[in-house]
Amino acid sequence: MSKRDYYEVLGVAKSATEREIKKAYKRLAMKFHPDRTKGDKSKEEQFKEVKEAYEILNDDQKRAAYDQYGHAAFEQGGHGGHGGHGDGDFGDIFGDVFGDIFGGGGRGGRGGQSRARRGSDLRYNLDMSLEEAVKGKTVELKVPTYVNCSPCAGSGAKKGTSASTCQTCHGHGQVQMRQGLFAVQQTCPTCSGRGKVIREPCTSCRGQGRVEKTKTLSAKIPAGVDTGDRIRLSGEGEAGEMGAPAGDLYVQVNVRDHAIFVREENNLYCEVPLSFTVSALGGEIEVPTLGGKVKLKIPSETQTGKMFRMRGKGVKSVRSSITGDLMCKVVVETPVNLKAEQKELLEQFQASMGEGKDAARFRPKEQGFFDGVKKFFDSL
Repeated sequence: MSKRDYYEVLGVAKSATEREIKKAYKRLAMKFHPDRTKGDKSKEEQFKEVKEAYEILNDDQKRAAYDQYGHAAFEQGGHGGHGGHGDGDFGDIFGDVFGDIFGGGGRGGRGGQSRARRGSDLRYNLDMSLEEAVKGKTVELKVPTYVNCSPCAGSGAKKGTSASTCQTCHGHGQVQMRQGLFAVQQTCPTCSGRGKVIREPCTSCRGQGRVEKTKTLSAKIPAGVDTGDRIRLSGEGEAGEMGAPAGDLYVQVNVRDHAIFVREENNLYCEVPLSFTVSALGGEIEVPTLGGKVKLKIPSETQTGKMFRMRGKGVKSVRSSITGDLMCKVVVETPVNLKAEQKELLEQFQASMGEGKDAARFRPKEQGFFDGVKKFFDSL
């Protein structure tokens, strides 16, 4: 593995915070993860390099040792495998990236005790329309993942046999090596931290205890979900190695943009065009809601930008019984494609309002604007 500077590998400064390190790791791990790179060996090596750098820099003790002694603090002393780890509780650094992202990836055990790695958590991105998100629905998901191998029941050993205790680490999963003044503890190179060795592996899964499969799941999406909400399906992630527990599946919701409505928390917003005559004289118009059309009463002399609240016509919260409102912003539409007689009527209407102070009472905003402009120039 390359011995580039760990900070350089992650693309962060030596003063980077834990949050910055984790963010950089997630971005690079998703880019180089073997599930995405489809057997590209160079990308796989880059993934391992990123993983190793993250495991060192994300741990305060390991990071302090690295900052003081560099890579020498973790060199192996002749054994296979990747960088060793100090203080007796440095786990296998090559757990699956998704487990780290969701906080559930399995690791080598603490205090010299080891266990098979828990399966990785997975994420499924689900696009929904606004109507589906508001009403809720049951969806069918097709998830490519690892499942327990049937012939060996997830053990990884050939039927009729079982795994034996590793003779290198005597079942602890870790070995201790001395490096000058340092005593470092690292993952056992023989059993890769599992503490057991399979002498006769299952021919179906080749000793992994799991096989690739696309499984179909049914997930109930509750009413009122919004973009960013996650639904957790416990135990529906990747099966663990050698019979270890499965990870979880997280369904990540993304609500597509709507042609009419914009959602903000539990309220809906929309713009409603209003005719010139209704805005001046008042009347009733039909406005859309997610439950169908409803009547909205428009008072006379309504101006563009006026907001009308329709209570209870928004979205019911997924976390409470509160239902939001529908906010309708009216936009007065200027008539177009007028005929000659219509233009003549408008000219007569304009003349009927008079000029000067007589006309100002019909257009108070216009008059106020020009009065303000006049005062501004008079003050220069």
